[in-house]
Amino acid sequence: MIGYYGIDKDAYSGFFVPEESPVKGPRDLLGKKVGMNTLGAHHEAVLDIYLQRGGVSQADVKKVEPLVVPPVNTEQTLRQKQIDVGVLGGIFRDKALAAGGLRKVFSDHDLLGALTAGTYVFRDDFIKRHPETVKAFTAAIAKAIEWSRTTPRRQVIDRFVAIVQKRKRNESPEALKYWKSWGVAGKGGVITDKEFSVWATWLEQQGQIPKGEVKVPDLYTNEFNPYADGGARA
Repeated sequence: MIGYYGIDKDAYSGFFVPEESPVKGPRDLLGKKVGMNTLGAHHEAVLDIYLQRGGVSQADVKKVEPLVVPPVNTEQTLRQKQIDVGVLGGIFRDKALAAGGLRKVFSDHDLLGALTAGTYVFRDDFIKRHPETVKAFTAAIAKAIEWSRTTPRRQVIDRFVAIVQKRKRNESPEALKYWKSWGVAGKGGVITDKEFSVWATWLEQQGQIPKGEVKVPDLYTNEFNPYADGGARA
C-alpha cells in the first residue's frame, strides 16, 4: 500500500458559507444543509469530527443534514442559497475564493493537520502472485511523490501538461495550473497508524464496525515502499 492523496495547507477541503451567513461555529450548523461530494466518506467524517469536538451531542449531530452535491455545482448551489454550507477543495475552492463573497468556517486541515487520506491498495492474493509488480508500482509512485515535492511547482505543472499533450486524448490541461500539492504526509507515501485510526474511530462511533475489532496495524504495510526505512532503498 502507498498513500497518494491527503491534506496539507495547500491540499485541503474547506467548509464554506456566504460571508453574511450566521454560521460561525459547530452549533450554528444544527438544522443546516451541508453540500459535499458523497456521503459516508471523508467529508461526512470530517463534519462529524468537527461537531463532536465542538461539544455537539450525537442526538444533535443528526440535526445537521449532509447532502450530495457534485463538486462542479457546489459553489453555485451555495451562492443560490440552496444549501447553507458547501465543501470546496482544489480548483473549485480556489476559483470560488477568487470570485469572493465566501468565508471558511473550518477545514479538514484545521481539524486533522497534515494527513495522508487515501491509499492505493492491492489484493493479498495479487501481492502473493506478483510481488515484483507491486514493488515496482509502489516505488514508482513513491518516487513521483517525492519528485513533485522537491521540484519547483511550475516545473511539475509543465510536466503534467506535457504528459497530457503527448497522449493526445483531446484533454484540456487548463485545470492543471491550479495544482499545488498531493497532500501526502509521509515521505514517498509511507503510511502510519494515524491515517487509518482517525477513520476507524469514526466508523466505530457510527456503529459501522464493532469497537475494538479492527486492528489498525493489520490494515496496511509499507513493506514495498522504498522510503519505509527513511529512503535508504529509494
